[in-house]
Amino acid sequence: MTDETDIRTVIDRWVEAILARDIDGVIAAHTDDIVLYDVPRPDEGVYGIDAYRKTWPEFFEWVAGGAVLELVRLDVIADGAVGYAFELFRAGMPEDIAAHPERRLRSTFGMRRIDGAWVIAHEHHSMPHTA
Repeated sequence: MTDETDIRTVIDRWVEAILARDIDGVIAAHTDDIVLYDVPRPDEGVYGIDAYRKTWPEFFEWVAGGAVLELVRLDVIADGAVGYAFELFRAGMPEDIAAHPERRLRSTFGMRRIDGAWVIAHEHHSMPHTA
């Protein structure tokens, strides 16, 4: 396997865990010192795996309510020790996606190889401003 393939597998498993509302699967390939900059508050970001874990229940409720999260594009760059992935997702309730099919959730992941495995050290999610 290549670094790119390994990182793609990490991201695919992360998405699968989100859709299954499996918190252990979501945090499985993250560092203990993960930093998350997300669309919802807190504005200063989330630091550490325990704080990261606490961000998921509300999102899981949204998914359980019928929201769609579909990976549309994934690009990966890696050099053997450090890598990053940037993704575009179709995300929203079906009626919102139907009304605005062009909108995308944008994500960037900073990755590190630790003990031979790729792990996520940083996540940044954003949505285009629509006001």
